[in-house]
Amino acid sequence: MTQQTAVELAMRALTTALEVSGPFLLAGLVVGVLVSIFQAITSIQEPTLSFVPKILAVGAVVAVAGPWIMSQLVAYTHEVLLRIPSVAGP
Repeated sequence: MTQQTAVELAMRALTTALEVSGPFLLAGLVVGVLVSIFQAITSIQEPTLSFVPKILAVGAVVAVAGPWIMSQLVAYTHEVLLRIPSVAGP
């Protein structure tokens, strides 16, 4: 395995990880900010008020983007498995 191949595999792994985790992180961020604003306006400091909406948002992301996320992970795994003979060498 050459250094270039290792760098390509690492870059592809990081890119895939960011693509897959992005929707979850973005949904959690948006819901967290909205709930924080709501708590600041109403002076309600209930910890479960911020936890439950985030769980629901992540569940919605799984329901909506789940098939796309799985296709991305399957494509990356397929690519890595196809590269095994070239990486292992003779």
